[in-house]
Amino acid sequence: MLQPYASPLERAGHYALRTVVALTLLFLVLPILVIVPLSFNADSFLMYPMSGLSLRWYEEIFASPAWRQALMNSIIVSPLATVLAMVLGTLAAIGLVRTDFPGKALLTAVLISPMVVPVVIVGVAMYIFFAPLGLTGSYTGLVIAHAVLGVPFVITTVAATLQGFDFNLVRAAGSLGAGPLTTFFRVTLPQVAPGVIAGGLFAFATSFDEVVVTLFLASPEQATLPRQMFAGIRENISPAIAAVATILIILSTLMLLVLEALRRRNERLRGIKPT
Repeated sequence: MLQPYASPLERAGHYALRTVVALTLLFLVLPILVIVPLSFNADSFLMYPMSGLSLRWYEEIFASPAWRQALMNSIIVSPLATVLAMVLGTLAAIGLVRTDFPGKALLTAVLISPMVVPVVIVGVAMYIFFAPLGLTGSYTGLVIAHAVLGVPFVITTVAATLQGFDFNLVRAAGSLGAGPLTTFFRVTLPQVAPGVIAGGLFAFATSFDEVVVTLFLASPEQATLPRQMFAGIRENISPAIAAVATILIILSTLMLLVLEALRRRNERLRGIKPT
């Protein structure tokens, strides 16, 4: 915040920084915002100026068997992968935070590696590993693969939440006769729930937007929405792609709003003044 007694040079630097930040944000967001009006284009081409407005491309998405099947596949795969990632990521984060053992840093690096390793390499590795097991071209393999991509986000957010967790509460629950499952669901989980939910949202967004790993593992009948978009762009660029992109933009925005609401709620619970 600019102080009332700031010098002219400090004021100039303050407003210059704000201007640069605003222009940078505009540069990043403008290409996304340009897509939204094109989804209502009455023409059959992605171009400006538009001759008129129409909902025909949204109607085409829900009327086309290919788009409906792709949407259904995404609705099936992404929630299942998210739940699996939340379970595995939460347990892994608790184990990594509570215990100290040789090779812990290496194991942590391996668990979060899908977040940093190029997704093409991950896709090739999963195909080589899943093919002998008969998991390629199956929903089971696709769900497991998407869950693996989402686990690092859950581990990161839950581990961050656990940094302020008092594990003496767990010991106290055990001394009062609570079993491990009761302690987890009644003591640990309520405390780390914001991190679990935040990681789950990131995992869901990663799964719902994943295309490269899906190209390696899924059969044509299991094409998800991003893969169908990729095929549409490769074969014929249609405004229906812009309509699907608009729906994904709205979905991503809603998830970011939920994350912000969770962050503010967590700050209120911790007694921190929201920023």
